[in-house]
Amino acid sequence: MKERFTPEELHARMVATVGVLLGVVFAVVVIGFVGGLLFVSQPMEQSPNDKEFISLMATIVTFLSGTLAGIVASNGMKDKKP
Repeated sequence: MKERFTPEELHARMVATVGVLLGVVFAVVVIGFVGGLLFVSQPMEQSPNDKEFISLMATIVTFLSGTLAGIVASNGMKDKKP
Protein backbone atom coordinates (compact mmCIF):
# COMPACT_ATOMS: atom_id res chain seq x y z
CA MET A 1 0.00 0.00 0.00
CA LYS A 2 1.24 3.48 -0.87
CA GLU A 3 2.35 5.83 1.85
CA ARG A 4 0.07 8.85 2.37
CA PHE A 5 1.35 12.32 1.61
CA THR A 6 1.97 14.74 4.45
CA PRO A 7 0.04 18.02 4.52
CA GLU A 8 3.20 19.88 3.43
CA GLU A 9 3.62 17.59 0.43
CA LEU A 10 -0.04 17.99 -0.54
CA HIS A 11 0.24 21.76 -0.23
CA ALA A 12 3.38 21.81 -2.38
CA ARG A 13 1.68 19.68 -5.06
CA MET A 14 -1.41 21.88 -5.03
CA VAL A 15 0.64 25.07 -5.38
CA ALA A 16 2.71 23.58 -8.18
CA THR A 17 -0.42 22.40 -10.03
CA VAL A 18 -2.19 25.75 -9.71
CA GLY A 19 0.97 27.62 -10.73
CA VAL A 20 1.50 25.46 -13.80
CA LEU A 21 -2.14 25.73 -14.88
CA LEU A 22 -2.18 29.52 -14.47
CA GLY A 23 1.11 29.74 -16.35
CA VAL A 24 -0.28 27.67 -19.23
CA VAL A 25 -3.43 29.78 -19.44
CA PHE A 26 -1.32 32.97 -19.33
CA ALA A 27 0.95 31.68 -22.11
CA VAL A 28 -1.99 30.64 -24.32
CA VAL A 29 -3.67 34.05 -23.93
CA VAL A 30 -0.45 35.95 -24.70
CA ILE A 31 0.36 33.72 -27.70
CA GLY A 32 -3.21 34.18 -28.95
CA PHE A 33 -2.89 37.96 -28.62
CA VAL A 34 0.40 38.07 -30.47
CA GLY A 35 -0.79 35.64 -33.14
CA GLY A 36 -3.95 37.66 -33.67
CA LEU A 37 -1.99 40.86 -34.06
CA LEU A 38 0.74 39.45 -36.30
CA PHE A 39 -0.99 36.94 -38.56
CA VAL A 40 -4.56 38.23 -38.93
CA SER A 41 -5.18 41.17 -41.23
CA GLN A 42 -6.63 44.08 -39.28
CA PRO A 43 -8.95 46.77 -40.65
CA MET A 44 -7.87 50.41 -40.49
CA GLU A 45 -10.56 51.24 -37.90
CA GLN A 46 -11.11 49.14 -34.81
CA SER A 47 -14.65 47.91 -34.25
CA PRO A 48 -16.29 48.48 -30.85
CA ASN A 49 -16.54 44.72 -30.29
CA ASP A 50 -12.82 44.25 -30.89
CA LYS A 51 -12.05 47.12 -28.54
CA GLU A 52 -14.11 45.56 -25.73
CA PHE A 53 -12.60 42.12 -26.36
CA ILE A 54 -9.06 43.48 -26.17
CA SER A 55 -9.93 45.37 -22.98
CA LEU A 56 -11.35 42.18 -21.45
CA MET A 57 -8.29 40.13 -22.43
CA ALA A 58 -5.97 42.78 -21.00
CA THR A 59 -7.83 42.58 -17.69
CA ILE A 60 -7.59 38.79 -17.67
CA VAL A 61 -3.85 38.86 -18.40
CA THR A 62 -3.30 41.42 -15.62
CA PHE A 63 -5.26 39.27 -13.17
CA LEU A 64 -3.36 36.11 -14.14
CA SER A 65 0.05 37.74 -13.84
CA GLY A 66 -0.84 39.16 -10.42
CA THR A 67 -2.16 35.80 -9.25
CA LEU A 68 0.97 33.98 -10.43
CA ALA A 69 3.21 36.52 -8.70
CA GLY A 70 1.16 36.25 -5.50
CA ILE A 71 1.33 32.45 -5.44
CA VAL A 72 5.08 32.42 -6.01
CA ALA A 73 5.76 35.19 -3.47
CA SER A 74 3.49 33.92 -0.72
CA ASN A 75 4.82 30.37 -0.81
CA GLY A 76 8.38 31.51 -0.38
CA MET A 77 7.54 33.53 2.72
CA LYS A 78 4.95 31.71 4.81
CA ASP A 79 6.21 28.13 5.09
CA LYS A 80 9.43 28.98 6.95
CA LYS A 81 9.92 26.95 10.13
CA PRO A 82 11.85 28.44 13.04
